[in-house]
Formats: sequence, structure tokens, C-alpha cells
Amino acid sequence: MKKMVIYDPAMCCPTGVCGPSVDKNLLRVATLLNRLEKRGIKVERHNLSDNPQAFVDNKAVNKLLVDEGVDVLPITMVDGEVVKTGEYPTNEEFVELLEIPEEYIMSELAANKARKAKMNQNNR
Repeated sequence: MKKMVIYDPAMCCPTGVCGPSVDKNLLRVATLLNRLEKRGIKVERHNLSDNPQAFVDNKAVNKLLVDEGVDVLPITMVDGEVVKTGEYPTNEEFVELLEIPEEYIMSELAANKARKAKMNQNNR
């Protein structure tokens, strides 16, 4: 199984989904990561505010921060390699990078609809 680690910018809480105005992209990522965790896929996250040492300890992340500054965050790594900087992976990129079925990131309702549609198509 692929190992993904996301180095988040400084946020007020571990997910960044708090406060008076919620960032819709952070909400998408938090929801997607919650769905993955229910499937047994854990994506590690480090928040610059809560765990700055993780940013220092990882040489690739540290170099990117020194060279490009905090605007390079978030940094996404898979199996120790930087795969994306400056923005979170799209849903499609999560599927591709983790090599998982698309159903893993869908809501239960959407996954059930997709399964039914596939079964109906196969029965034709």
C-alpha cells in the first residue's frame, strides 16, 4: 500500500476545517481522508503550527520551504517522493497516487449508485 503524507500550512486546527469561514477545498480533503480512513487507508498529515519539527526533519520538505517559502505548502508526498506542491491533490489525483478504487473516495450513496449503474450496464 502506498504511503501518503501531507505537510499542511499553518492552520488553527489539525484539519483546518474550523472558524467562521470554512475553506471548501480543506473540507473536501478532510472528508475524503475520513472516507479513506474508514477503508483502512491512513494519510498522515502534519500541520506547520502543531508539528513544525516534522517539516524540519524531512529533508525534501525542509529544502522546499527554504527555497520557496511557505507558499509551497501544502506539500504532498507518496512513498517518500514529493508529488505535488502548492495545492492539495484533486480527488482523481488521490485515486491515482494511492492506486485505489474510485469508490473509496465516494460517499456511500454515490458508491452504491455507481455499483448499481455498473451492474445494470453489465446486464444489458
